[in-house]
Amino acid sequence: MTPTPSRAPRGRSRRRRVGLAAAATAVLLATTATACGPDNTAAAGGSSAAGNQKAGGPHLPDGAPTSLDDLKKWKDGGWKNWDKWAHKAQDFANPIIKDHWKPDRLAQAQAAPDVGVRAGEAVGGYGASDPEPRPINAQEVTRPYHRNMAPVGKIFFDSPKGPMVCSGTIVEDPAHPGKSNLVWTAGHCVHSGRQGGWMRNIVFVPSYNDTGVPMSQVGTTPTQQVTPYGRFWADWISTSGEWINMGSTESGNGGSAYDFAVLHVRPENGGGKSLQETVGAAAQVWFNAPHADRINSVKAFGYPAAPPYDGARMMACLDRPGRLTMQQGTPAMDRIGCTMTGGTSGGGWFVGRNGKLTLISNTSISSNAHTWLAGPYLGPEAQRVFDTVSRKFAGQ
Repeated sequence: MTPTPSRAPRGRSRRRRVGLAAAATAVLLATTATACGPDNTAAAGGSSAAGNQKAGGPHLPDGAPTSLDDLKKWKDGGWKNWDKWAHKAQDFANPIIKDHWKPDRLAQAQAAPDVGVRAGEAVGGYGASDPEPRPINAQEVTRPYHRNMAPVGKIFFDSPKGPMVCSGTIVEDPAHPGKSNLVWTAGHCVHSGRQGGWMRNIVFVPSYNDTGVPMSQVGTTPTQQVTPYGRFWADWISTSGEWINMGSTESGNGGSAYDFAVLHVRPENGGGKSLQETVGAAAQVWFNAPHADRINSVKAFGYPAAPPYDGARMMACLDRPGRLTMQQGTPAMDRIGCTMTGGTSGGGWFVGRNGKLTLISNTSISSNAHTWLAGPYLGPEAQRVFDTVSRKFAGQ
């Protein structure tokens, strides 16, 4: 609180205000993340998160709260000002708003965005795309989820169209063995690509709705069952420059081949334990794994939320992958038959490797009829995105 002039000398009051401004700056820097190239621009070529500093000092996001008053306004609803929808990589901000995501609001989140592909949009020709797979009916994961697929959860975020949901996976962090705070998801779950900007109020909820009660009951179900490990807010995000510059949430295109993102998160209510320690599980990421035509089977997980599903339950599809190329010059994506719908985006695709659960892709796009899913090949571009986040927090 700023002293009144009648109770403090002018110079002292000014010093107090300067101190408060500095404190606000510290708060914002602690909750600001970027996803950019070395010059803090959203460069192509798989560029990813870099520090939130330009030459000459720290950079606060355009339109983000820059004082304690602004921070209060943001938390009181100022985040809804989508006229200032930050597009540039360096302008991501995600201050924690406690209890913003209560069970009833979590239940209101809609499947988003459902990025479909019409027949004939893929690139044809020898070696470019394999024949379209037959549909595989999704099967529900055995409950409770924390005992059967603990690393998987839901990602919630606010968009100009309202609260929305994707899926995500806790992944191991080589800089913090056994103590990872990293979550893998799709780029379009955090940034809308070339036509938009960063989503807001992004949180990860591991083992969401652990006992799989119907969505109509989620709002009245004890919090411990809906968010068994709590809510984790992203304080740093990295996605590819290709996704930011090329990606579309309306239809699959060349940017879909780079539709991946890594979140660094922290618990809403604080605490000393990492996400991995809290949950007790994390998946490995296998970069530059064998291509689809050399993998026998892959299992995709997620929380489909568009009809005929309602987002209440974790589902999975098991199939042998094929290749799908959306644009000449971009890497072939992996594709499997699967009936999961919107809300599955960002969910991990897994294989067994040396006896460990290993992530090789994430759901990015589907057919408009929801008969198959496709995910990006995690090559050098994905590894750069991941490594930058891991290195960023290596000493912390």
